[in-house]
Amino acid sequence: MSIAIGSQTCYQTTPKALLTASRAELSALPLTLLDPNLPLPTDLQGYLFMIAPVGSVDSNGLPYKDGTPLFNGDGMVYRFDFSQPGTATVTTSITKTPDFYADLATKADTEYADHGFQNHGISRYGDSLGFRNQPNTAFMPFRFETDDRDRLLVMSDDGRPYEIDTQTLDLVTPIGSNQEWRPQATKLLPFFPVLSTSHPYFDAEQQELITVNYGRSIASFLTMIPALEEAEKLSEDWVKWLEAIARLIRLDTLVQFLAQGASKLSLELLHLFFKLLSELSGVSREDFVYLIRWDGQGDIERWRLVLPDGSPLAISQGLHQIGVTRNHIILVETAFVVGLSEILENPFPNAPDLAKLLRRFLAKAPASNSQVYLIRRSDLSKGQYPAQSDKEVKITVQPTEFPMEVLHFVADYDDSEGKVTLHVGHWCAGTASEWVRDYDVLAADHRTPVPEWLGGMHIRGTDIGRLSRYVIQPETGEVLEAKTMLDDPATWGVALYTFRDALPTQQPAHQIKTVYWYSEGVFPDLLTQFDIDLFKDYRYRLVPTETLLERAKAGLGQPACLFRLDTETMTIVDVYAFDCGTEPGGNSFVVNSPQFMPRAGAGDDPTDGYIACTVFVGERSQLWLFDGQDLAKGPICKLGHPELVFGSSLHTVWLPEVGQRTADYCVPVRQDYEALVKKKAKDWPAIETLFEEHVYPHFP
Repeated sequence: MSIAIGSQTCYQTTPKALLTASRAELSALPLTLLDPNLPLPTDLQGYLFMIAPVGSVDSNGLPYKDGTPLFNGDGMVYRFDFSQPGTATVTTSITKTPDFYADLATKADTEYADHGFQNHGISRYGDSLGFRNQPNTAFMPFRFETDDRDRLLVMSDDGRPYEIDTQTLDLVTPIGSNQEWRPQATKLLPFFPVLSTSHPYFDAEQQELITVNYGRSIASFLTMIPALEEAEKLSEDWVKWLEAIARLIRLDTLVQFLAQGASKLSLELLHLFFKLLSELSGVSREDFVYLIRWDGQGDIERWRLVLPDGSPLAISQGLHQIGVTRNHIILVETAFVVGLSEILENPFPNAPDLAKLLRRFLAKAPASNSQVYLIRRSDLSKGQYPAQSDKEVKITVQPTEFPMEVLHFVADYDDSEGKVTLHVGHWCAGTASEWVRDYDVLAADHRTPVPEWLGGMHIRGTDIGRLSRYVIQPETGEVLEAKTMLDDPATWGVALYTFRDALPTQQPAHQIKTVYWYSEGVFPDLLTQFDIDLFKDYRYRLVPTETLLERAKAGLGQPACLFRLDTETMTIVDVYAFDCGTEPGGNSFVVNSPQFMPRAGAGDDPTDGYIACTVFVGERSQLWLFDGQDLAKGPICKLGHPELVFGSSLHTVWLPEVGQRTADYCVPVRQDYEALVKKKAKDWPAIETLFEEHVYPHFP
């Protein structure tokens, strides 16, 4: 089956603003009306929080000069204040974790520069300090019965969640100590990588915070090599790659082994290599997934997840988001791979020729079908408290699957009829784990390299996206109902969503009837030959690759859209298509980060409010407001300021009020890291001094 693309003229060029960000922190900066004919609504209220990566301590913001992906960077929290009628201000703050201060203290030309961090693809790593935790992706509001106001977590996929003070925007505490989280790799380094989810869930009805902690065994990396049978042709380069990994983790024994033998790559050699790597580095030998529950005050509680046959549940891609109903928890493997594999793909960032070669053989498209795992909440009794006991408690998941990749989804909380309902966005034939490299060429013309300034931008989907509603029988995993829709141009690159029932002070969304989504559109200058090759065999393709390429050669794309979906009829009932050029070189628009904000005095109507979103045009980043009941009429207010410069923004949340944190829960930084630091200081005594002088003083 295939569909025709609309014939509208739409010249698309990626705005430079999407890759430009300032690290300057702002305090109550008044925003400017960009169109005096579009004033602030008088019934606007509360606070909008947004987050975006803004580069590293040594990059001076974005763009990176070396093509590092945008997702690798410190998070900047933006708080837009609409609490005073007729005014709007913005305050910003970088998420300063303990490893942020260690990164800052080990910059080039500092006393501790030999212990500094480097970018390795999506991850940032230092071989004596470990892996950066860069909370830069999403928020989760929560409010336990003992709290006097809403609290806020900030997260990424590869680190512990951190609570922030909504008044000062300072990081206050991680949730769970280092002892309570199991790492993806060794605890031999002070900062070890932890895989979790950017979208945990707070259940206001049952007063529980639910999240996950998982890891992939080092041997599972073999499954990420799709061209293993051809690897013998590259024996010398593969050995260099293996040696680089060993040196990266400072395993001299392994380097000697590789230097002495390994003249020919084989599956047996790789198995032996990863076995040695596991034994010598402390990297996990097995896959693991833990479900975590937290009551807001004490130690975290967890359960080890296993399949019906008793084998450990293994996640081959990522758990970017989880879902929760009254009686079940849903894990969905998403088209975003994170973890140690990203470092293994790029152990030597300063060797571009070899990196290019390895990418060709290591890159792998996400699975076309999405793996889904359901857990009965009634099974969550008497779990393990890792801070108190090493004895694990296991519970069994019910696996199922549905077609096409997933980035984001949401579940109806109500499962009273014994059915779980999921509302899913399919970002088709694309992956958030890949980005434009400086050696990429345009798919429309193999002789033309991608514009240099686009290096680091994540790739887009190469097929039209879809939206689905799935009804699942949780006891058996049977998909009872599957309804899927698409729209040209609205669903090209379906990405993030927002909806009225997601407000933090309300009970969970029992039945979700209205969801707002945005789509990225199609930009020919981001369509690379690598993208086309990676997804050439995509099993659910609807738009022929040839059709996409014909339009790309003419500079034609598809516009970004903001739209409202009726989940009962599975139809788009309201849509706004952003402008695109009517001739080559014209202005193009990108939209990100939608957020529903209720009007003052709003009732239960899921459309009675405003949709805020970030908009990028040319070299300008802006905040636009739409009427939630009439998107089609276009923006009702546009805000900005020359000092407000943010790049590709990610998730958002709205809070009715902010205030100084009063909760008692806290994981002291010194107590959390002291044992790890002392262990590492046996090899490098300067590490202990670094923490004493540059890390501990920033935390109580």
